[in-house]
Amino acid sequence: MRLTMPTAVVEGTQLTVMPFRDDAVVGTMSVPTLVQLVPSPRAEEDPRKLKAASGLVRRHAELRATVQRTLKSSQKGKNVGPYAEYIAAGLKGELGAAWSTPPITLWHAGPLAAVSDELVSGSGLRTLTVAPGTMVVAIDGETQTTAWHDLYDDPETYGLTYPELAQVRVPFELYVDLAPSDARQIFYDRNVQGVAVAKNLAMSMDQRDFGTRLAHLVADSVKVDVDGQRLPFGQLVNSSKRQVSRGDREVVTLSALRALVVTAIYGKVGLNRSAESVHEDELPAGTRPEQVEALIVPLLARLIAELFPDFANRSALTAPAVLAGLGIAAHHTTPWSEAASRIGTEELDQLLGGIRWEREAAYWDGVAAKTGTAGRLNFSGGVKDSGGRVADAILYPATEAGRKIRGL
Repeated sequence: MRLTMPTAVVEGTQLTVMPFRDDAVVGTMSVPTLVQLVPSPRAEEDPRKLKAASGLVRRHAELRATVQRTLKSSQKGKNVGPYAEYIAAGLKGELGAAWSTPPITLWHAGPLAAVSDELVSGSGLRTLTVAPGTMVVAIDGETQTTAWHDLYDDPETYGLTYPELAQVRVPFELYVDLAPSDARQIFYDRNVQGVAVAKNLAMSMDQRDFGTRLAHLVADSVKVDVDGQRLPFGQLVNSSKRQVSRGDREVVTLSALRALVVTAIYGKVGLNRSAESVHEDELPAGTRPEQVEALIVPLLARLIAELFPDFANRSALTAPAVLAGLGIAAHHTTPWSEAASRIGTEELDQLLGGIRWEREAAYWDGVAAKTGTAGRLNFSGGVKDSGGRVADAILYPATEAGRKIRGL
């Protein structure tokens, strides 16, 4: 008896995808499929594990090294743990709907084992097959890939289970049969061509940040008159730019308003926190989040309402460093500020009463701004650079800077 050989059947991992160009597709895959297709970058950088690994894993590590940065001893590697914790919190519902991970960009180094016809005519959907042993490398999103490996290696540490992870779908884009040089170019384009978001602007978008939440509360609690209309001050706060332009309706940025809030909470220490997350368990000693909110929101809302004409005129007051200095001065009225330098709200009002907020060199050059060669006053100095000088000028009117901003 002779056994007949089976007809040709292509074996491998099947993925349902949608092509978006002739060498690239998008789709989703399960977490078990991801960790099977793409070996752990962390393991591939461990000399001991790599020495005992199969020839296939070693060849994969060599190919990965041609298109990726190392994880070890880099900020990228340090971000893996927090990224895994972030994903786990999202999966467990702790972040509600306000969380997201970008699609992972994968490189299939070679032709596909098989590609099906359209699953539904006219839909573009197809099934592709990745043969066992094929080299698949993450050329963008490797930190996330490593985080998924950490979660799948030890889900209990993150409060998850294997069945829970098996139900998760991970979005991806897959580039097929590219030369290593093309894969490296995609890595470069993804990591260099894009404009990095300024850290303080990014912080102003973080709705889990206590400082950002309070900035929104302050903005929405103030009503101002604009062209005969009574509007929330929040409508004049720009949330998407580092600075407002002359043609913008808004008069101040959210990141600048957040600097006012953070320095009002912490005082001068807040200058270093203007581009850092503010968590409720990191508030000044002896305070509770609800206590801080109950005091800071009306305090700053009152100052904005009283100084609104200067906001509307886009005076020096709208510069981030000046608002940070104002926040430091306001901090001295809080019950958790140092007793030796504590002042009352009436004294704060007196200190602010004589300040010249006009954007003129006579008042702000050398304090919160610099005069350029063309004679134009430039307020581009950061919160950390000038916020402390502005605060001292506000709080100590007898100093040279104090007299300067008061036109004396």
